[in-house]
Amino acid sequence: MLRIDRRLLLHFDWFLLLAVLAVVAMSLVNLHSATYVGYPGVSPFVKQMYYYLAGGCVILAIMSVDYHFLLKVNYPLYGIVLVLLVFAIAFGKATAGAQRWINLGFVKLQPSELAKLSIVITLASYYCRKDTGRGFGLGDLVPPAALLLVPVGLIIKQPDLGTALMLVFIFISMTLFVKVRTGTLIFLIIVGLAIAPMAWKYGLKPYQRQRVETLFDPENDPLGTGYHIMQSKIAVGSGRVFGKGYLQGTQVHLDFLPERHTDFAFSVLAEEWGFVGAVVFLSSFFFMVFLGLNVAAVARDKLGVLLAFGVSALLFWQAFVNVAMVLGLLPVVGMPLPLFSYGGSSLLMNLASIGILLSVRMRRFRTGSKG
Repeated sequence: MLRIDRRLLLHFDWFLLLAVLAVVAMSLVNLHSATYVGYPGVSPFVKQMYYYLAGGCVILAIMSVDYHFLLKVNYPLYGIVLVLLVFAIAFGKATAGAQRWINLGFVKLQPSELAKLSIVITLASYYCRKDTGRGFGLGDLVPPAALLLVPVGLIIKQPDLGTALMLVFIFISMTLFVKVRTGTLIFLIIVGLAIAPMAWKYGLKPYQRQRVETLFDPENDPLGTGYHIMQSKIAVGSGRVFGKGYLQGTQVHLDFLPERHTDFAFSVLAEEWGFVGAVVFLSSFFFMVFLGLNVAAVARDKLGVLLAFGVSALLFWQAFVNVAMVLGLLPVVGMPLPLFSYGGSSLLMNLASIGILLSVRMRRFRTGSKG
């Protein structure tokens, strides 16, 4: 299973690796600016360097293993993630009213981040094993929907609505990709529209509804719920075309912009490097996503296609939600920008996803044994 022959190296995706390294390089430059003052002790920049080194080892380990191994361990991995989610709710470290982290001493583990990749692997394994040939019907979707709802319910309990919705986005993307019967799709859309008002009234907590309302009128509470959006939009807008210059962002270094190294890291980039810098970064990032889709296009079997597509969807939706959030186009939710925002659990999960893409790409030439 760990044997690597010369053909694996010949099929290694160097373009994908270079795209990842470009995003990583921009991340470190941006993180240094966001955190070079005001953080006593070991800075987030230094910690992130350690996370990147650990993530590199994760990539090497995953790409060295035939991705079909995931078919054997997908449900045990899913079960471990559920146990970690329950443990986080019962015994985890509470921060800002949310109980999402498990303190391991050397690192704070966030199981909800692991759940993102776990649901990709779980859905890919299920859809790979069950081939209807004519599209999935309502009954066929009950098992994967149940596999989705359990972690979603646990994550909402933390509470972490942003990550819960991300799992739903991944489920919808992968399910539509494998093809749903037209009648089933129409039925689900009608049901979704029917229960949306009830979900708004009874499913969301008051502060969550307030965040959505703030999206349309942040000036109504500029020092409260509207503060994050307003300061982020000021930072992005003040960058103009070419930015204020590296280490010169006033919103950042005068401490107006909150969460500047995590959820609002893109705002730092936009203020200091302007529209041009933002376009360069987004072009690099979405080129990386495009290469992920290309891995899906050339994968040798259905499992490889589903894994590569699911990982690409995971990277895309996280980036889309984060950028739209900092631009004031979506409500503020705890959604880091993949491979860019500071955070150990998120970074390692996304680098593990890259490892899966590389594993699928390296093994596209094989037509025999799946071992």
